[in-house]
Parts: sequence; C-alpha cells; structure tokens
Amino acid sequence: MSIVRRLDSVPEMAHPFIENVGMRTLYSKRDDNADITCFVVHCSVGSEIQEHVHQDEADIIYVLQGRATMWIEDRREFTLEPGVFVVVPKGLKHRTYDVEEELIIYDVFTPPMF
Repeated sequence: MSIVRRLDSVPEMAHPFIENVGMRTLYSKRDDNADITCFVVHCSVGSEIQEHVHQDEADIIYVLQGRATMWIEDRREFTLEPGVFVVVPKGLKHRTYDVEEELIIYDVFTPPMF
C-alpha cells in the first residue's frame, strides 16, 4: 500500500526525553508496520541532543533548515546546515549542540526504532 502524507498534517510531538526538541513521525513500524522509521526533527535555538548511541539502528540525517554543530566519535565535530547528509552507523556515539538557527532535519532509522 502506498502512503502519501503532508508534513503539516502530522502533529508535532515533544521528544520523549530531550527538551525543546519536537518530532513528526512520517512512517514507522508502530504505525505502518514499516521496516524503517522516518521522521522530521525540530530543534529550537539553544537546544541540545546529548551524547548517545543507537546500539541497533543506523541514524541517517538530511538537514532541511538551520545551523548547528554535530559530533560523531569517528568524525569529530562538523557543521549541520541545509544540504548536509549524515550517516551515523549503529554503535557510534554522537550528539548535536550549539543550535544557532532553528534546525529541521529529516531523520531515518534502519532497522526501525519504533
């Protein structure tokens, strides 16, 4: 079955454990029996996604809007800005911080996170 969704029709939910970060889930195992999870993440200016690891999932990111700094343990720090594509393989520590401009990223987890 094909799926067509408009981002503005998907409600933004607060991230379950990160302050000032919202998520709009577009496609998931939980809701669609999908083999990936796709969502749009919204980070407010000044927000931070603390260092963490996804033990079972690769985290695939494409920056749509904004500016921030990201750190991945095998890459060190670099700038997130529109057009930047990032793949964080499972098991690598990473974090996002110094959100200078409202950050909006398209994020995919494979296998699905939820």
